[in-house]
Amino acid sequence: MKKLTIIVVCLMAFLPLRAQKWEKIGDRPQMGWSTWNKFAGNINEEVIRTMADAMVESGLSEVGYQYINIDDCWHGKRDADGFIQPDAKKFPAGMKALADYVHSKGLKLGIYSDCGTATCAGMPGSLGHEYQDALQYARWGVDYLKEDWCNTQDVNAVGAYRLMSEALRAAGRPIFLSMCEWGGNKPWRWARDIGHSWRIGPDIWCNFDSTRVHPGFTDIGVMQCIRLNENLRTYAGPGHWNDPDMLEVGNGMTVNEDRAHFTMWCMMASPLILGNDIRNMSQATKDIIMNREMIDIDQDEMGVQGLHYNNDQGLEFWFKPLRNGDWAMTILNATKEPINYELNWQHFNLTDTEVSKQSTNFDTKVYKVRNLWSHKDEGKTTTKDKTWRKLTVPARDVVSYRLIAQP
Repeated sequence: MKKLTIIVVCLMAFLPLRAQKWEKIGDRPQMGWSTWNKFAGNINEEVIRTMADAMVESGLSEVGYQYINIDDCWHGKRDADGFIQPDAKKFPAGMKALADYVHSKGLKLGIYSDCGTATCAGMPGSLGHEYQDALQYARWGVDYLKEDWCNTQDVNAVGAYRLMSEALRAAGRPIFLSMCEWGGNKPWRWARDIGHSWRIGPDIWCNFDSTRVHPGFTDIGVMQCIRLNENLRTYAGPGHWNDPDMLEVGNGMTVNEDRAHFTMWCMMASPLILGNDIRNMSQATKDIIMNREMIDIDQDEMGVQGLHYNNDQGLEFWFKPLRNGDWAMTILNATKEPINYELNWQHFNLTDTEVSKQSTNFDTKVYKVRNLWSHKDEGKTTTKDKTWRKLTVPARDVVSYRLIAQP
């Protein structure tokens, strides 16, 4: 224990006076893949290696996905000095070798821990070992930490996440901190300088619009995630993102539902963390998660979370300010029936007073209209008060445009 005390004291000597996360990472919503939604605890180093291979071979890395994240159940026991070790049966080569392999593919490795005494699956948590765990992750070459919130009775959320943020800084390796606190302590109000993203609600499950109740917790669907997130846009921005949870695209919903799910995450400037088996994907799934034009909406350098402007005739109208005066516009049909709509741009003269201060000014400005799913130009907006086009928005689907400001 004397050796451990010296290590901790040395680390603390380099601490800032207040919590300060690693800067210059997370300036745009993170993109990657995680084990949990598809594999839960059934993971090993072969799964991680083949997923890293698939990330590159499929072209996912070329469109921006970079993190390969190991979620719960990688843990073994702590050694005699208290340093966490991986499960030797699942990861016989060790985490350093695995990180080296992932890095050799031009990707980054993520790992998982918990603020409490144990993780959600009962593995060793980080409570009381924050500096040791951060140092171990740095030694291994980890680039991303998701820290969960199970088994945290009597633990203060602000203090717990600040402590891990400080430990990561002290360890000396830039590591993205993804806070998975589920929104109970409203992290959007206090976590901007502590973590790079924070969960705003319970876990998602592979369903478009319903909940799934378990003893002690509830999973929520895509629409429930959207509802929790839509009023939090003033808290998001470059380096600090609201996180409605990982993507379920390719895990069993319909193609329409998957497309709506992915689109709305992009409109909300959400992290894009895939949860499907990227080694075996349908063409429809590839077309959704590799849509460069939609990814550009998510990754726009302004970093503004989209605005749910209004509802009309059963449809939701969302707008997201973009660089160079452009806008993204999405018409979401969350119902179970297709809806016909006559689009008149003059119904959407708006100013984003909360965040960007940018205005659409459809009455004076003309935009080129680019359909983000058909990948076709559809003419230009009009300054006249008339129907521009008659649309049909399929059930549980979207129509999405990039409105490109004209000189």
